[in-house]
Amino acid sequence: MKNDVFKGEFKRPYIQIFMVILMIFGFSSCKMYSFTGASIHPQAKTISIATFPNLAPMVNPTLSQEFTDALQDKFQSQTSLTVITSSGDYEIEGEIVGYTTSPMAIQGNETAALNRLSITVNVRFTNKFSEKDSFEQRFSRYVDYDSSRNLSEVEQELVKQINEVLVEDIFNKAVVNW
Repeated sequence: MKNDVFKGEFKRPYIQIFMVILMIFGFSSCKMYSFTGASIHPQAKTISIATFPNLAPMVNPTLSQEFTDALQDKFQSQTSLTVITSSGDYEIEGEIVGYTTSPMAIQGNETAALNRLSITVNVRFTNKFSEKDSFEQRFSRYVDYDSSRNLSEVEQELVKQINEVLVEDIFNKAVVNW
């Protein structure tokens, strides 16, 4: 009798491990799920991401390329989609429509303790397999920085931070349909 209980204790973990492995292979073979949370249509193989022109009144000359590269890198590293120049199964295009800096946290002596750098992009996403998942939306993010610092001193790092969050927002809206 003791032997039967002993054998049963070892069977259970093996069954659980086997089920987990089976689920992993099942999810990865249908290509509808990835461990990044992306839900990619099984027939989707490509994504085209057009360069986002900078149409903001205040222009950062490198922002267009940096933002577009960050968006392409995200989809390339987090999905099985191949990034192509045009006519992908998924298409992303848009423009940078806002790039502003403004004073925040005004102090008693009417000077700002912080300044805020904001970036806004207009995005059009087309899913050739599911029109209901296509969208056009504006995404906006900002970072505050100490007003004692000149924007040119911190701009590169702030833009990088904002781009990361904007790209994550767009990625989530496009392919993480939770």
